[in-house]
Amino acid sequence: MAMQFYASPEQVQRDRSEYARKGIARGRSAVVLTYAGGVLFVAENTTTLRKVSEIYDRIGFAAVGRYNEFEALRRAGVRLADVNGYSYDRRDVTGRYIANAFTQTLGAIFSETSKPYEVEICIAQVGATAEQDELYRITYDGSVMDEPGFMAMGGSAEAISVVLKERHDEAADLASALALAVKGLGSVGGENGNERRLEAKQLEVAVLDRNRRGRAFRRLTDATVSGLLSGDAQEVPDGGEPGDVSPPPPAEHKPTSSAASEDLEGGSGTDAS
Repeated sequence: MAMQFYASPEQVQRDRSEYARKGIARGRSAVVLTYAGGVLFVAENTTTLRKVSEIYDRIGFAAVGRYNEFEALRRAGVRLADVNGYSYDRRDVTGRYIANAFTQTLGAIFSETSKPYEVEICIAQVGATAEQDELYRITYDGSVMDEPGFMAMGGSAEAISVVLKERHDEAADLASALALAVKGLGSVGGENGNERRLEAKQLEVAVLDRNRRGRAFRRLTDATVSGLLSGDAQEVPDGGEPGDVSPPPPAEHKPTSSAASEDLEGGSGTDAS
């Protein structure tokens, strides 16, 4: 009679963690950091598969690792945000709420399935001021950390974080913040330890614009990124330039919050007639 193979729970957890970390390390890194105008996302990406996306009005999403796994999580996050915002109030959908949902999902997958997700995720929410910005890192095992204004994800995250920590400035403009993110990404992976020079076509760049009404998320085109890196372009104002891939600004007098957030009792509402 064959003996059943046994592995201690501690060994199983270590094996799962090692498996997930190796999978994440095989992908390219991403950087998220705050700046004067909001939150900047920069991912090294030469494909049309997005690592950076929008979750809700003022909430963004960035991930590294296995694409099909973090894309499934992103889609679930979008549905969760839409349902909660529609059922209650748009203000009830926060970065912390979405991060907690991802934490529970990844924690259950890590503990209860034979294969953990090979992903690392950032949920970012832009606030009215830099002090109100929120960055949450969620790892493959469901752990969540509140990051202090900047973070790097991927196999070279520690080395990139050293560069970001030395120069990160919440009061920096978009061009300076982008230059720092690109410098951090290019500080690893070069031949003989040399820095790499990353071009706009190798990057996926998006921002959560603090001054934008309604939906704060917008992507930056290669032309805009090249101009910012070369110093030939300034930060794009609300509404964007023609090359920016972003939703149109809200129409005049169009409400940007739920009517449920207003106190209409006691005759404070307007007469519909």
